[in-house]
Amino acid sequence: MVKASREFQVFAKPVGSICNLDCHYCYYLKKEHLYPKGESFRMPDYILEEYIIQHIDASPGSVINFSWHGGEPTILGLDYFRKIVALQRKHQPPNRRITNGMQTNGTLLDEDWCHFLAAEGFAVGLSLDGPQEMHDRYRVTKGQNPTYKQAMRGHRLLRQHRIPCNILCVVHAQNVQHPSQVYQFFKQIGAQYVEFLALVEPQPDEEGGVSHRTVPAEALGDFLCTIFDEWMCQDIERVKVQMFEEAARTAFGQEHALCIFRKTCGDVPVIEHNGDFFSCDHFVNTEYRLGNIQETPLVDFLESPAQRAFGQAKLDTLPRYCQACELRDMCNGGCPKDRILHTPDGDAGLNYLCAGYKRFFTHCQPFVEELSALWCQQSLERQIPLARAKDAPASPKTGRNDPCPCGSGRKYKKCCLGT
Repeated sequence: MVKASREFQVFAKPVGSICNLDCHYCYYLKKEHLYPKGESFRMPDYILEEYIIQHIDASPGSVINFSWHGGEPTILGLDYFRKIVALQRKHQPPNRRITNGMQTNGTLLDEDWCHFLAAEGFAVGLSLDGPQEMHDRYRVTKGQNPTYKQAMRGHRLLRQHRIPCNILCVVHAQNVQHPSQVYQFFKQIGAQYVEFLALVEPQPDEEGGVSHRTVPAEALGDFLCTIFDEWMCQDIERVKVQMFEEAARTAFGQEHALCIFRKTCGDVPVIEHNGDFFSCDHFVNTEYRLGNIQETPLVDFLESPAQRAFGQAKLDTLPRYCQACELRDMCNGGCPKDRILHTPDGDAGLNYLCAGYKRFFTHCQPFVEELSALWCQQSLERQIPLARAKDAPASPKTGRNDPCPCGSGRKYKKCCLGT
């Protein structure tokens, strides 16, 4: 059985782009027009099962992760997700674990949903843009009515049922002006994990132009710096902020977990409601439709030259200006969808958010350097006893409870015997 050569995350969209809301900045609602008018966007049972089988077969690790997105996945109803879990159990290999995550606007969650999500170990991403006025600015129903109260009801239920919840906050031109208020709000409602997603809406008819909703790049930098300073003073052990964790990963020489900051991309493709495979959630169009899993196995798409080329293009098209940047490892040019500006040298491909990223990553650099120094020191302290033990003459008289020959002062069984 062929496995993918690396870990991957698929945004599975069993209801396509269909949603009960009409958020003004949603880039996915218009994807409905890729398919014939009147088509059902409910993934049929036979495709759902085929996708689950192929996803399990392609996953290389001991843990198999599923991510359910939309549109709004909860409009499929609870029985549909009971079916998902039943199919996963039916095809689950021995000695491997399956996990599920779901991104939702939270407005349709109720007690039954939360009992299910808690019992089945789902992690939930909840879209919430801050206090009521900021959230309701763009997140509205089809009738243009506010959604804050319904979303907050969903959040309260998730907390009551102790369901792991990641707040996804879209940072737009309005809430970016109130960083402290936004962050204080999330702390007040007990948020433990927050992701800030900067809104960039290019205007096709204007080179480098963006919509009035788009967050100004410099303002994004100030927004992140303000929240970072408060987080540093009060919340390092209490609240996880994805952007700050991504910065910290560079201190340990770790690859970014967030795709927009990796050197290459292509590890977060999309499976649409009919089995269509697209290279990325932000590139769901005919150019990046590679085929359908009913005709080609998922693993073949993941390993295909076309998907590899899509991911490699992020690195290959990085402007010289970015390649020479002292903060390159922090952002690697950001998401390709946002590379709509020209560099000072006149090269195309500069990220619209570059000024904001530079402002924030420069601001948090002392923290990252301190983390790196601490990690190096701890690593050295772990290695010294091992080196001493390696160089120490072998002694058959050293018992388990004797002092370790490395000189650490600990018992042999508690020190180098177990290394």
